Amino acid sequence: MSGEHASSTISAEVRHVESLLEARGLLEPGEIDTRIDEFLAGGSPANGARIVARAWTDPGFAERLLADANAAIREVGLSMAGGIQEQRLKVVANGVGADGTEEHHVVVCTLCSCYPIALLGPSPSWYKSEAYRSRVVRDPRGVLREFGLVLPDSVAISVWDASAESRYMVLPRRPDGTDGLSEEQLAGLVTRKGLIGTAAV
Repeated sequence: MSGEHASSTISAEVRHVESLLEARGLLEPGEIDTRIDEFLAGGSPANGARIVARAWTDPGFAERLLADANAAIREVGLSMAGGIQEQRLKVVANGVGADGTEEHHVVVCTLCSCYPIALLGPSPSWYKSEAYRSRVVRDPRGVLREFGLVLPDSVAISVWDASAESRYMVLPRRPDGTDGLSEEQLAGLVTRKGLIGTAAV
């Protein structure tokens, strides 16, 4: 069975269930599409960048973000709900770990392409590719090198596998020489690749 055929079969099944819910008055016509459109429209890497900049400038917020990301992002007016059930968000920080080892984190979804759309916008095509999803788990250092991120052997790399229930976002290291920058200026330095972990800031 081709991927295209499987996708069209699933789409037909979803539409059938949607029609039944509309017929029973549990959904307004087109309500699911409207909610999905609203959710996608609000999702942008700028949201994740705002969170990172706040964490870089507010140690208390950074601590809360790493302890309970879902609660912390509400402080800046963001949410992982988007009109549907809230997904669990875990933020992992690049830097020196508790044992003194330098750590770098990278995010993947080995089963599909789950990631925090509300904070990063729609996922890039390479994130969805089978090559990335399979190889970053087996050879993260090699994959990061292909993205132009060369890490010393002394840096420990952790790969975080997203799922339908849980999403991950990387808190990159704050670049040196940025002490005088405002929160808005700092947010401008953060890229989507930095939030996934395939680039440094």
